[in-house]
Amino acid sequence: MAKTTDGGGRGEHVTGDWFSVPEVRLRDHHFTVPLDYSLDHRTCPKISVFAREVVSVGKEEQSLPCLLYLQGGPGFECQRPTEAGGWISKACEEYRVILLDQRGTGLSTPLTLSSMSQFKSAEDLADYLKHFRADNIVNDAEFIRKRLVIDSGPWTVLGQSYGGFCAVTYLSFAPQGLKQVLLTGGIPPIGTGCTADAVYRACFEQIVLQNKKYYRRFPQDIEIVREVVTHLAESEGGGVPLPSGGILTPRGLQLLGLSALGSSTGFERLHYMFERVWDPVLVPGAPKRISYYFLNAYERWLAFDTNPLYALMHESIYCQGAPSLWSAHRIRNENDNQFDAIKAVKEERPVLFTGEMIFPWMFEEMHALRPFKEVAKLLAEKKDWPPLYDIASLNNNKVPVAAAVYYDDMYVNFKLALDTASQIAGIRPWITNEYMHSGLRDGGGQVLDHLLGMLNGKKPLF
Repeated sequence: MAKTTDGGGRGEHVTGDWFSVPEVRLRDHHFTVPLDYSLDHRTCPKISVFAREVVSVGKEEQSLPCLLYLQGGPGFECQRPTEAGGWISKACEEYRVILLDQRGTGLSTPLTLSSMSQFKSAEDLADYLKHFRADNIVNDAEFIRKRLVIDSGPWTVLGQSYGGFCAVTYLSFAPQGLKQVLLTGGIPPIGTGCTADAVYRACFEQIVLQNKKYYRRFPQDIEIVREVVTHLAESEGGGVPLPSGGILTPRGLQLLGLSALGSSTGFERLHYMFERVWDPVLVPGAPKRISYYFLNAYERWLAFDTNPLYALMHESIYCQGAPSLWSAHRIRNENDNQFDAIKAVKEERPVLFTGEMIFPWMFEEMHALRPFKEVAKLLAEKKDWPPLYDIASLNNNKVPVAAAVYYDDMYVNFKLALDTASQIAGIRPWITNEYMHSGLRDGGGQVLDHLLGMLNGKKPLF
């Protein structure tokens, strides 16, 4: 493994050896970067940030332009390639792909249940977590670009979902590092203050629509879900124990919509879960029970035990100089007639699942999140979040930008995305209902190919 230290004491870059998976070659990079870029880099606390370089076999030593991929989230590590395929294969036709584990995820100083337990107080952890947003993800990207790209030149950035939010932050504050930007389901709201209320009000409309689509597809699940809600509500304590030690309640059951309602195969996966919700009655007179299979699948689906940063930081991605104050919880209360599961059962209506929302009661009902209840409260009340976007800079943008805007996107509202697009000078939006939010993954190389084609004039702007 090669080790290089850049000048000025500003950080260390360790490069691993090349290794292979079918049809691509990979090597690892570890960078030691400032926790807080506003402090003296020589003396400030440091963290490690990890990136994986991917090229087609035989292109290891070729002079290729770099494409940085920013993963969705917040709080999720980048994919681990096991073979060539999908958008990565398309990108490797002409690029050296850099897969970044955003700070706090994967191998980039991961903030896990165990690692965060090292902090002695909720205040100390909240103060640490404030450094794990898009502004510092962009700072890390610039740190890495100057060490990986030949002559520290600009690179192409591909941002999926939250990665697109980060890319727009990049456009705002460090456009000199960008050759072009590709956004897939990732155009953020950029208003000042906290935009979360507007986001959730808009998203609730799409969530209701997605629920209707699901029950039209699987009408038999209407009664099954109502039966489960009734069983949970009538259980001791208002729910049943989860394998990890948490509790599954009616409102917790509704969280399954977070993944199920917005991805291409989500409807089918949710239906197949409910197929196996009940244990068989093997002994006459035995009580009806929700199966371990279902309870285990529920926890694996939500993944808060492996990626707690998502729950802790989610609403902060919408905050600039203002607190979120549990925005999703407040806006859900405005829609409680629709989303009250127990009331829906009594009125013989379909129980509606919720979408990409984090609620304060999750830090009581979910075992993995319980240690962070006070931290989550502090972050929800934090007022002095720094800016994530510069509207004046975006209005005067000179970097070529192409964006896939998904008409049926449950996570990034279509109307709000177009509002922001109108403020990014020169952006080329591709509006489509051919894909859902997971289009980059689902479409193989087609989505990336279309966006690149738009920027080089080979694809129409629709």
